[in-house]
Amino acid sequence: MTEASVASAGVVRVESSRKRVRVYLAGELVADTPRPLLVWERPYYPTYYIPMDGVTAELVPTGRVEHSLHRGDGEVYDVRVSRLTASGAAMRFPESPREELRDAVRFDWDAMGEWFEEDEPVYTHPRDPRTRVDILASSRHIRIELDGITVADSDHPHILFETDLPA
Repeated sequence: MTEASVASAGVVRVESSRKRVRVYLAGELVADTPRPLLVWERPYYPTYYIPMDGVTAELVPTGRVEHSLHRGDGEVYDVRVSRLTASGAAMRFPESPREELRDAVRFDWDAMGEWFEEDEPVYTHPRDPRTRVDILASSRHIRIELDGITVADSDHPHILFETDLPA
């Protein structure tokens, strides 16, 4: 089965990512994590799920639940920052049959103001790591040593992300 046919058949694929992902609403930080999940809920492209410990905005339960055959019951939340509330803009699957989704939140992409991978803005949806190589500007501190000698040290590196390279 191809990736597209797997997703179109309703099977959800989940992969971890090493990119730092930040989400903003009305200029305020909603979430920040160095370990997002890429989840293919539909064919062709993934969406981000953010671990709960990376969520900084208030999630207000709406009482609505949406069922997904492969993700379970999704609890819908409003996302509140000091100046704005985005109605129904987040979903959690705390009892998902997919264990890795239980402690993560999916934010509605279009309801959020800005998304960043490292320090680069992302538009429309996350990039599929299986179809591209990314080099992203970052503000992470990177130090490389060879035989105990520092050969590179930067607070503004450009980081290469290529699928299946060792961490």
